[in-house]
Amino acid sequence: MTTKPLFMNTPVLTQDTPPAAEKPAEPLSVTALSLVLKTLVEKSFADVRVKGEISGLKKAASGHLYFALKDEESVLDGVCWRGGASRLGIVPQDGLEVVCTGKITTYPGRSKYQMVVETMEAAGVGALLKLLEERRQKLEAEGLFSPARKKPVPFLPEVIGVVTSPTGAVIRDIMHRLNDRFPRHVLLWPSLMQGEEAAQQVAAAIKGFNAIPKEGLQTPDGFLPRPDVLIVARGGGSLEDLWAFNEEIVVRAAAESEIPLISAVGHETDTTLIDYAADLRAPTPTGAAKKAVPVRQELQMQLTEIELRLQRAADRLFKEQENILSGLSRGLPTLDQIVSEQTQRLDDRTERMENAFKTFFQNKKSELDTTALRLTRPDVVLERCQNRLIQASLPLQGQIKSFITQAENRFQTAARLLESFSYERILERGFILALTPQGKPVTTAVQAKTHSDLVLKFTDGPVTVSTTGKPHKTVKKQTPDDEKQGRLL
Repeated sequence: MTTKPLFMNTPVLTQDTPPAAEKPAEPLSVTALSLVLKTLVEKSFADVRVKGEISGLKKAASGHLYFALKDEESVLDGVCWRGGASRLGIVPQDGLEVVCTGKITTYPGRSKYQMVVETMEAAGVGALLKLLEERRQKLEAEGLFSPARKKPVPFLPEVIGVVTSPTGAVIRDIMHRLNDRFPRHVLLWPSLMQGEEAAQQVAAAIKGFNAIPKEGLQTPDGFLPRPDVLIVARGGGSLEDLWAFNEEIVVRAAAESEIPLISAVGHETDTTLIDYAADLRAPTPTGAAKKAVPVRQELQMQLTEIELRLQRAADRLFKEQENILSGLSRGLPTLDQIVSEQTQRLDDRTERMENAFKTFFQNKKSELDTTALRLTRPDVVLERCQNRLIQASLPLQGQIKSFITQAENRFQTAARLLESFSYERILERGFILALTPQGKPVTTAVQAKTHSDLVLKFTDGPVTVSTTGKPHKTVKKQTPDDEKQGRLL
C-alpha cells in the first residue's frame, strides 16, 4: 500500500519497500507539518455541530471569546471571533449547555486543535430555563425588579406609545380595545418581536420613546408628542420565540425607562424577565389596553352619579347651616348690652391700673430709701483707699532700696575688676611696654627690627632706645592723650 503525497516537498512513503533499501526521507519543518495537519483537520471537519457545557469563558480586549466545551469525559477548546460573537443568539456564560456550529481547526503556536464557533444556541428548553433563572437572580440582585423602582401608570394618558410589530394582530387588538374603552393618541414604534435582531430593536424603541423631550419634538413629518405610558406587546409563543424579552438589554431598558411601562408579552401563563422590570404587567396585549385607559362610558356614569351626590350633599349642607344660623341668631345679645358690658369692663381696668401705678411707685421709693442707707460717704471711701495705698507701697519702697543697693555693689565690683585688668597694673609688676615713636605697641621682634627707635614704657615713665646703636633723639613727654591711646592699644 502506497500513500499519495500530501505536500509538494513531502516524500512518498511506502509500506512495500524493505527498510534496508528505503531512502532516508527529507525532514519536514515544524511549520510545514503544522500546515499539513491544519489542512487535513479543516477539510475533514469544515462543518460540525457540537453539544457541550461552556467552561472558562473569557472575553479578550479585542472582542474575541475564548472558552471550552466539555462533557463528562472530554474537553474541546473553542473560540468565537468578534464579528461572530456580536451575532450569537444567546449570551454565553459558564455552565450553560449549548449546541455550537462551526469548524475544527488547529493552533500551530501551541500544537492544539480548537473549534471556531459561528453560531450558538441553548441545548434544549432545560438549558434555557436554567439560563433564565440565573439571569433573573442576577438582575434581581442588582435591584432591577425592586417594587421601589416601579412608577404609577397614569389614570388617563393623553399619548400611548406601543412597541410591537406593525403587521401583526397585536397592534390591531390594542387599537380596537382602546377605541372601545377610551380613544387615545397612539404612537407605534415598529420592531421585530422574534429573532436575533428583536432584543436590540425593542431596547432601542424603549430608549427612543424616552429620548423624546417632555414638551414634544418637531419633526419634518409633524409634531411628535412624548408618550405618557408605554406598552411593549407581543402574542404568545414558545420559550424560544419569547427569548428576546429575557435578554438583559431589553430588561435594563425597561427598568431605566422614565416613562411608565406596561409589559404584555405572550399569554397569561407566559412570564418573561421584562414582566419583572416593567411598572405593570398585563396578561395579554388586550389586557394592556384595558390597564392603560378606563372605560369612557363608565367614567361618564360615575361623573353623573358623583354630580348628583354632590348636589344633594350641598343642599343638605346649606339647610343645616341655615338652621344653625337661625339658632345662633336667637342667642345673640343686643348692641346696647354689648356696649354696656364693655364700658363696665373698661372702668374696671382703669381702676385696677391706677392702683397698680400707686403700688409700683411706693415699692420703688422703699427700695431707694433702703439703698441710700447702705451707701457710704465719699470722704470715708477716699480715706480707706489712701490707707490701702500706703500699706501697699511700703513693701515696694523696701524692694526699690534693695535693688539700688545691689546695683551699686555690682557696679563697684565691676570697676575694681576693670582696674585690675589695666596694663598699668601689669607694668607695676616689672613688665615693659614697647612702643613705636608713633605710640603703637610692638609685639614681635620682627616688628622691632623695622624701627630705628623704640619707646620703652615703665611704670614710672617712658625711655627711648635705639635699635641701631646710634644716638637717639629726645622723646617728648607723653600727653594724657598718648597715654590713653597706649592704654587702649
